[in-house]
Amino acid sequence: MTNDILDASIWEEAWKSDPTTFANRVKKSGLDPAHAFDDKAKAFDEQAFSEEGIRRRERIIGWLKDQRVAFKGASVLDVGAASGGFSIPFAECGADVTAVEPCVPLADLLLEHAGKLKSGSVTLEREKFETIDLDTAGWRGAFDLVFASMCPTVSDWQTVESLISCARGYCYISLAAGGREHGLLDEIWPLITDRQRDPDHSEMVYLLQLLYLKGYSYASLVTREMKTTELSTDEGIEEVMVLLRLQQIPADEQTRRTVTEYMQRTYPDNKVVFQQGGRFGKVLVQIRDRHMYSREIRKT
Repeated sequence: MTNDILDASIWEEAWKSDPTTFANRVKKSGLDPAHAFDDKAKAFDEQAFSEEGIRRRERIIGWLKDQRVAFKGASVLDVGAASGGFSIPFAECGADVTAVEPCVPLADLLLEHAGKLKSGSVTLEREKFETIDLDTAGWRGAFDLVFASMCPTVSDWQTVESLISCARGYCYISLAAGGREHGLLDEIWPLITDRQRDPDHSEMVYLLQLLYLKGYSYASLVTREMKTTELSTDEGIEEVMVLLRLQQIPADEQTRRTVTEYMQRTYPDNKVVFQQGGRFGKVLVQIRDRHMYSREIRKT
């Protein structure tokens, strides 16, 4: 073992420069991470509030409660809130939620859901988190829970520090832990190229190592999560084209023609159903209480 593995600066630089991370793949493909999937807002929203989506968030919220996170009367900052898949249930649990979501169609859907709330509250911030002046906004140490679930903003340690700086109780971050699966891309890949897919990105490695080296207390969990996705043929074509670009496959007319012909031939009923997901890591950084506890005496 060399000293490099214990050098935080090396891990910070490695995370920033790793070509397999989602943020770096998006940048290399020419897409804007904050708006790369604007046209999929409706599909994202339907998935978030589907039976599968509800079960997934109930598992995550249940895990947070097991770690003593309380929502009633709490202030929550939800970064990358999308259409409110977590902001809305947090508010329903009695929290006052500040939701950060720069994607216009997703933010509009979030406001639509928030308008139906009977308890709690959701305030929307449409600016990108990384461009918000945290001191001017008065966000440093202002929230009982800072929550960032699979948010493209979390692309380096600097962003993680900014998120943690906003929390006075807990900071939750979830990231890819490798092993990403996408059934539709798997079908089409051999029709486009014979090269191997690039390695799956695994930002979780960097997050865990840096939290450890920086002296934070935290609870962590890695799980395999899958979901069923249903798209129209046209939506499926566009999804595959974006994923191919992220894998540095030229999105030229020949590629689009191959994808389109396959989709129309394979899914003539205009209904594309496939499984996607993989391994994901979840971390809850403990800001205020850094010791272990017994479930029998935990706070409610």
